[in-house]
Amino acid sequence: MRSWWQNRKIGTKWMGLALVITGLSVLLKIALLGAEVFPFNADEAVVGLMARHILQGARPIFFYGQAYMGSLDAWLVALGFALLGEHVEVIRLVQVLLYALTVFSAILLGWMLWEDRRIGLLAGVFLAIPNVNVTLYTTVSLGGYGEALLIGNLILITAVLLVREDRSEDLIRRVPWGLWSLLGFWIGLGLWVHGMTLVYSVPAIGVATWHFRHERGIAKRIGMLGIGFFVGSLPWWYFALTQGWKPLLTELLGSAVAVEEGAWWQRTLQHAFNLIVLGSTVTLGFRPPWAVQWLGLPLMPFVLSLWMLVAWEGIRGWWSTRSITLASSLLLGIGLTLGAGFLFTSFGVDPSGRYFLPLALPLAFGAARWIARLSSKGLRLLCTMLIPLYHLWGIGTCAAQNPPGITTQFYAPTQIDQRHLPALSAFLEQAGETRGYSNYWVAYPLAFISQEELIFAPRLPYHLDLRYTSRDDRYPPYTLVVSQSERVAYITTHNPALDDYLKQAFDRLNINYQEVQIGDYRIYYRLSRPVHPHEIGLGETHP
Repeated sequence: MRSWWQNRKIGTKWMGLALVITGLSVLLKIALLGAEVFPFNADEAVVGLMARHILQGARPIFFYGQAYMGSLDAWLVALGFALLGEHVEVIRLVQVLLYALTVFSAILLGWMLWEDRRIGLLAGVFLAIPNVNVTLYTTVSLGGYGEALLIGNLILITAVLLVREDRSEDLIRRVPWGLWSLLGFWIGLGLWVHGMTLVYSVPAIGVATWHFRHERGIAKRIGMLGIGFFVGSLPWWYFALTQGWKPLLTELLGSAVAVEEGAWWQRTLQHAFNLIVLGSTVTLGFRPPWAVQWLGLPLMPFVLSLWMLVAWEGIRGWWSTRSITLASSLLLGIGLTLGAGFLFTSFGVDPSGRYFLPLALPLAFGAARWIARLSSKGLRLLCTMLIPLYHLWGIGTCAAQNPPGITTQFYAPTQIDQRHLPALSAFLEQAGETRGYSNYWVAYPLAFISQEELIFAPRLPYHLDLRYTSRDDRYPPYTLVVSQSERVAYITTHNPALDDYLKQAFDRLNINYQEVQIGDYRIYYRLSRPVHPHEIGLGETHP
């Protein structure tokens, strides 16, 4: 008996269009990278350093200094380094390719969910030319967001294949490890790579188990799911057995960003505001994730109207049928799971935009389905062009404002013009200042571009009130090297209070020094003796 998948054929024309649309995403990223509008951020630098260390024999399980966000991104970048050399562009090339696969898999998923080639292709267009938020986090690396989006699509595709398969044939006997094992594998891999994939995993598991709840052998199917999950998440389990469960579970629930005070209900209300007001505007592309700045105002009313019509059509369709389809179960499940996670965990403190990335998929499908149903060909074309045109407008506006450019930094003091980083590196090498102290946003980019010749431990605060957390010190070997150095320099950025503090401390200790400004970087060098942060009350964690 032929399966659902075997009874469907992918036409050559459809495949060609899917590849062209996927290619659009690559061309857009290449154009933006060529324009150098993405500042090189410290998280990217850490990924690059991890990749370099992997090629040297290191085997990290998670992003340096934490127990979440697995090292898959660094392993992929390490492969890129081995083939193309150790360059920032290679880190971003990995993200470009990952997102191209995400776009293509979304086109395939749209066809599978509705058996309508137009919906997948239209959604692919909206994803290939996405809003500023999606463009940002799928071009630069923060350690796993690009992989999470692709794995999420693979989870959904596998769940759809499970449900679509002809149940008259015993899936367990026909395919011993089967699609259940594959679904479990993607879910387990996603858990290790990035906990954000849970927003795909929860509805996928729910839909699959509900669909087969009355079938013979459901316990065996769940067992196969569990085996696949265990295999996919092996690095996660290895870390748990060797270093304990507590950091894994607490960081999965957002302990790393748990900085809020007040009662639970007060925090939840603030999260709701962040979700509804700030989250919705960045998700729809009305503002960039790092600022409250309206983008493409002349087109915004038309785009907002389109999204309101899409939402109304979805509500009206459900109300008229009182039924939930496979597509709506999965896509609505993504939104509900993400919303619950944002409201009731510490992740709700961050409305910048990265946690809303999974919503791009159901939004693209919702718009594609609504447009495909329009009776007027001209109106379909107009609406299809409106969304990517608006996205391009927003991207262009942000790209033109450089600095800050299209940046991952939503805290203004950390928006550093990294175009001066090579000049900083050259100055330090010429001055013989190869060791010292700086903040997180300077230390790791400097280490990466200098091939780790310039080691500056991130023991200085970047907050204007001089708060500091030891989590900034992601790679302790650097701090050890600097602490043993007989010569150190200090580098600050956008922090007058810290500059005053350092000058007063140096004067109090009778330290002679020289000072120079290079772009956003202020360097204190040629100190008459090495001074380490603990001597002057810096580099200690404060609440």
